[in-house]
Amino acid sequence: MMWTAFAVFVVIALIVDLLVLKQNGPHRVGRREALIWSAAWIGLALLFNAGLWWYLKTHLPAVDADRVATEFLTGYLVEKALAVDNIFVFLMLFNYFAVPAPSQQRVLIFGVLGAIVLRAVMIFVGAALIAQFHWILYLFGAFLLLTGAKMLWAAGKEPDLENNPLLRWLTTHLPLTRGYRGEALWLGEGGRRKYTPLFVVLVMIGVTDVIFAVDSIPAIFAITTDPFIVLTSNVFAVLGLRALYFLLADMAAKFHLLSYGLAAVLIFIGAKMLLVDAIKIPVFASLGVVVTLIAMAMVLSLWIKPRPTT
Repeated sequence: MMWTAFAVFVVIALIVDLLVLKQNGPHRVGRREALIWSAAWIGLALLFNAGLWWYLKTHLPAVDADRVATEFLTGYLVEKALAVDNIFVFLMLFNYFAVPAPSQQRVLIFGVLGAIVLRAVMIFVGAALIAQFHWILYLFGAFLLLTGAKMLWAAGKEPDLENNPLLRWLTTHLPLTRGYRGEALWLGEGGRRKYTPLFVVLVMIGVTDVIFAVDSIPAIFAITTDPFIVLTSNVFAVLGLRALYFLLADMAAKFHLLSYGLAAVLIFIGAKMLLVDAIKIPVFASLGVVVTLIAMAMVLSLWIKPRPTT
């Protein structure tokens, strides 16, 4: 029943989001609109968490409702924080391709839908593997340590899009139009199909979704191996991605140290996963560490000015 209720909720939420987008039409999303929608998505996630706690407390007393609710909240915060880093990559791509503000919404919608489907598949595969092979947790932990160290090393550095192999292949092998054609991804010109720069951006967004899903899925399995909690926390974090992008787009430079905080979170979670059979870290403690690391990165970002670029 819980799986069915959640699936129905996600479908309704996506339909409402798409209908609102269609009704308003392509437009530049202001900070006030983005703030309202971001608050609404976060509020829904917290409401779901409270409802889950209440349901387990009243209908399944054998289940530790406090632990499950804390696992959901911890997973949601971790995935939301990683989604923020994802948003900064989206912003870099939009700026690089000079995507008009009204056209950014369609790309983000496709990005959200793709992320939900991709994560659902990866979560079910990961849960099945963990249930069959416990040692995969150690593999996930090592991967997160490596990813955190790599993120720590790359923090503060601008990715080199000019030499990105996928981008170079797309721009050299696809017939592209000279400019944007509204929200069109391709059109017919001169008797053949030509792709707009928006199609290239969409492909790059999809690849970014894959990369971040590979990073985030092992992270949530370090918090809980319950597929329901893993999926719901992931989906709720992704659902508000479009609104959160427009909210943070103008503030990306202010949180220039966030990547360091996220790297520290991944390293902590990776170490926790590697020590899962030796040291049991309570979920409340994990939640405190995650919140502290992210909060410290954001506070220090406001206190320490970014280095001037040359």
